[in-house]
Amino acid sequence: MWEDKHMKQLGSVMSSEIAETPKVFAEILDNREAFDSIKNLLVDQNIHSVLILARGTSDNAAHYLKYLIETQIGLPVGLTSPSSVTVYNSELQYKNTLVVAISQSGQSPDLVHFATAARDASAYVIAMTNDDSSPLATIAHNHFSLQAGPELAVAATKSYNAQLLVSYLLVCTWTGKVVNSDQIISEAQRICDNPNLVTQAVINTSRDNEIVILGRGFAYPNAREAALKIQETCKISVQGLSTADYLHGPISALTSETQVFIVAPLHLPNESIVEATSKIRKTSSRIFWIGNGGTPIGNDIVLAGSNCDDEIISTLVDAIVLQRFALEFAVASGFDPDAPEGLSKVTLTH
Repeated sequence: MWEDKHMKQLGSVMSSEIAETPKVFAEILDNREAFDSIKNLLVDQNIHSVLILARGTSDNAAHYLKYLIETQIGLPVGLTSPSSVTVYNSELQYKNTLVVAISQSGQSPDLVHFATAARDASAYVIAMTNDDSSPLATIAHNHFSLQAGPELAVAATKSYNAQLLVSYLLVCTWTGKVVNSDQIISEAQRICDNPNLVTQAVINTSRDNEIVILGRGFAYPNAREAALKIQETCKISVQGLSTADYLHGPISALTSETQVFIVAPLHLPNESIVEATSKIRKTSSRIFWIGNGGTPIGNDIVLAGSNCDDEIISTLVDAIVLQRFALEFAVASGFDPDAPEGLSKVTLTH
């Protein structure tokens, strides 16, 4: 495997959990019949809109599901504000609304409180968690297991990857799209087996200079997640933004030393990021690409991703790449990404 002696001392748990991703994918895909229960849900429940309930890493997966539903089905999708219930005691009116709760633990009190209020307000509730007996799993009309097994490292990896895949399978169930299971698993395995996947990027990234991670469309959730993972494991502040939002102000802080990571899965429409990359190159030449899409030139560094058939599944497989970078960058910086100071595995937000 790709772990060396030093990696086993620091980040060995996170390392092993990332490497379990192909197995997790296989278990989810082998259990496709579980999704038959919601095949006709949108019609049977006369769903007019969708809301997604999540926090932290799961909130980044929520953005992926949001793009999936909006682009593949056309329903309006929003992200919930749990404090509207937990702090402001709002009375919800959720008839003909689907609420999808995404959580690794299924235990966060504010998510449980909101899901309960949503169900009481006539919403149809689906949950995806890594614990079949969790409160969120119990509240939901339908629960889908992430099949990730115990996840001990504080920084979520295989459970996030599972959330992306379950989100994809939910939407494929509603649209009747054929799923290329073999390709998803084989590409995930190929990436996991590459010992030098992120080595050049780690060597050429400095903790002392600003890091910005950008993505658009399906790449945006992974840009947010990459920034979160680096912040969690490396104890530095990192921005994770849409390329479009970056042009609306934050680019003014760009300097020649800014390290810009652009999340670019294979089949990403290049026109979606060309304006941003052109403007960035005028100031900074320190550009990194996560994935096999995009337009790298010159001394750009590429963290190679998957070779899947479309942008959607390339995105969910490429999540492994950003996790490996966060892991190895943390270890190179002398931190243990398994147990970052000040964080716990389950955050009980009220």
